[in-house]
Amino acid sequence: MASVRAMASTSLLCLINAKAAGSIKTLSRAGCSVCFRRNLSSSPSRLQSCMSAWVIDQYGTNGVLRYTEEVTIPTINSASEVMIKVYAASLNPLDVSMRGGYGAKLMKLRRDPFSVMSADNEFPLILGRDVSGVVVDCGSEVTHFTPGDEVWAAVPPWKQGSLAEFVTLTEYEVSHKPKLLSHIEAASIPYVANTALSALVNAGGLCRDNASNKRVLITGGSGGVGTFSIQLLKAWGAHVTVTCSQNAEGLVRGLGADEVVDYTAGDIAEKLETMDKFDVVLDGVGGDTEEYAMGLLKPWSGAKYVTLVTPLLLNTDSMGLLDGTLHAGFTLHSKAIQNILSNGVFYRWGFYAPDGPALDEVSRLVDAGKDEIRGEGVADEAVWGDAPE
Repeated sequence: MASVRAMASTSLLCLINAKAAGSIKTLSRAGCSVCFRRNLSSSPSRLQSCMSAWVIDQYGTNGVLRYTEEVTIPTINSASEVMIKVYAASLNPLDVSMRGGYGAKLMKLRRDPFSVMSADNEFPLILGRDVSGVVVDCGSEVTHFTPGDEVWAAVPPWKQGSLAEFVTLTEYEVSHKPKLLSHIEAASIPYVANTALSALVNAGGLCRDNASNKRVLITGGSGGVGTFSIQLLKAWGAHVTVTCSQNAEGLVRGLGADEVVDYTAGDIAEKLETMDKFDVVLDGVGGDTEEYAMGLLKPWSGAKYVTLVTPLLLNTDSMGLLDGTLHAGFTLHSKAIQNILSNGVFYRWGFYAPDGPALDEVSRLVDAGKDEIRGEGVADEAVWGDAPE
């Protein structure tokens, strides 16, 4: 068993060249949603009893992390589940926040709806959202995977994570790994890919068929979700403007950003207001950004503001499940109504949504654009066993 190496709090992102857009074969549009189709296959297997994992027994700082070799191996509990042997995992800022208790109340309810009526706690918890590995067992109704398949996935935040030897997911949350990426490279992508796709497609209404020449602003564009979004949007033919610090300008321009605004050099709102209006704003910063971003959108033309910085989990953590959810819902509703009535723009929240079929498309894009893919930096990984490259 290999020892676990230290992990970075940001994911390495595989870069997709715009030429890869032509490789999309099964992306279709129904209004603003995307439908993915899969080829089908089948077959299952058997296993042992305990595994190694990094767990937390309470919320807190790094000191709460504990390595153990006595965690019960997860089992196939439904006919649609697959068990994955973890070869590589990466950490995202979300994992660090969850270690400190972010979203704890809502995630506990999602894991067990009856937990509101009991004093049982959710520990020990295994963190880690990104995973790349090999399928070792399948439920009786799994048709898309067989044991031995190399896969990648973003683990839902309410499920036990990837900092372990094995993880169990439904087949709808899993995708075949890009053939031209190692497990270590592949483990850096699923979380940011699923977050970007959920925000741009589900909330922003963009897809390959309608994004051409659309003007999109990404605030905080040098992070994981931002850099992935730049590449995806350029593959779809959009015009992309990015805000970031000066030292990240080379990175985002290298990924295809058409215009870059340095938020450290003067009044960023003033600079953006001199530009043509945008069709979509993807806000990865929040705070004061929301106040000026709404005025940057094209009025009365179906333009959309999508923020990834929402108060839902913070509210449920501080106010309780009922009050927190109601307060967040009221905030969303009032802002949405205010903006649609005042200037005809849509105000929306974007959320991380694990989605295997969406990752199928990303896998095809990555493999199709491999010759133009460049890695900007390296994320440390947790490797369990001997990962085939």
